[in-house]
Amino acid sequence: MIKKAYAALAALVCLLFASGSLADQPLPWQATLQPAATPIMREIRWFEQYTLWFIVPITLFVLVLLIVACFKFRASANPVPSKTSHNTLIEVIWTVGPVLVLLFLAVPSFNLLTAQLTLPENPDVTLKATATQWQWNYEYAGTGETPLAFDSYLLKDPDRAAAGKSDLATYPRLLAVDNEVVLPVNKTVRVLVTAAPTDVIHAFAMPSFGIKIDAVPGRLNETWFKTEREGLFYGQCSELCGKDHAFMPIAIRVVSEDKYKQWLTAAASDLPGAYKALLAATDGPAKTVDVAENIQ
Repeated sequence: MIKKAYAALAALVCLLFASGSLADQPLPWQATLQPAATPIMREIRWFEQYTLWFIVPITLFVLVLLIVACFKFRASANPVPSKTSHNTLIEVIWTVGPVLVLLFLAVPSFNLLTAQLTLPENPDVTLKATATQWQWNYEYAGTGETPLAFDSYLLKDPDRAAAGKSDLATYPRLLAVDNEVVLPVNKTVRVLVTAAPTDVIHAFAMPSFGIKIDAVPGRLNETWFKTEREGLFYGQCSELCGKDHAFMPIAIRVVSEDKYKQWLTAAASDLPGAYKALLAATDGPAKTVDVAENIQ
């Protein structure tokens, strides 16, 4: 019993002080955006903080006005209501004020949208992501006569050991997949997103990259990103697409250019073997059993 208590306490400490060092993913009680891995996401985080300088004062100001109105102009304090119907100064203030606020919000937001929607002319990697109910299919363009393509499914618990992904901190439940997208760091990646012709609308979303774009049947949408650091990044389908919508994760592993080229060459003939070699190079020796299993 004492050992179990210590194990439970250790698990609680790990949850409370969890960090994104192992993989970029949602954390318990997280109230902010995920750490930025691309220039676009860095701008998004800046814009979020910038808007708070307007949102917080306006919210507090309106709250004060409501409290003052409730107490100062209540029926018991004002048995005869005011008959004021016009105040030029107040009308000028509440017209000009919102216009100025919207102007200060519009300029940086338009700059951010322009950066997001301006696609690179010569991307280093072109990746096609096709969504179906309920998994993703990836295809690497320009990788030979037969482009490298594979399916990516949610990794189920019984398959973790065989895949070498038993560590729940790095490969969390409902986010880990069997086949991850592998991409090189500091390279511009163009992503073509669509859905199977007879399927429904999905959405390709990767929070740390600052991208989210619909996957529409019969239509090819485009987006891009350039990751500035290596790591394992998680996203999900963000469009309600059916009963298994919650089980459609996206996992992208960003590695050095040398490791990427080695994986790409090996994956052309032996995809499982290429993943095993990459995991051995990035994760290192097999990790100890996760905290949840220790508690049991």
